[in-house]
Amino acid sequence: MIGRPTAASVAPIVPARPAGACGRVRRPPRVRCLSGFTLVEVLVAVAVVAITLAAGLKAAGALTDNAQRLAEVVNAQWCADNALTNLRLNRQFPGIGDADFTCNELGRDYKGRLLTRPTPNPNFRRVDAVVLDDAGLTLLTLSTVLGRY
Repeated sequence: MIGRPTAASVAPIVPARPAGACGRVRRPPRVRCLSGFTLVEVLVAVAVVAITLAAGLKAAGALTDNAQRLAEVVNAQWCADNALTNLRLNRQFPGIGDADFTCNELGRDYKGRLLTRPTPNPNFRRVDAVVLDDAGLTLLTLSTVLGRY
């Protein structure tokens, strides 16, 4: 058969063994298979986890602040809407000028101002309800136009 070696044509391969001290055969050193991680790999993993956790805590803090701000703005809107509805229910044409108001929404007191301004049509007035926080900063401004009844 062509292409296939036979047992007679193939010489046995005998590895050469150098003789060691006292005529003993020298063996190759054992290769140890170590499993696990090095200290550098562990430190890199800990650093990655720490950075990820810090970013997560920052995002959670931002969500908490946004939720608190949203609750304050919703309460301020209820307050401003109540003040403007009170003007409509009085059925009196508001005079031009500013007026202060207070309200209590969900156990919290809010201060505000009603700013009444003229419009080009003398039968209407523009009224802005501005609700302020404890520091005097504007939380919300709600506007409407009231007509003469």
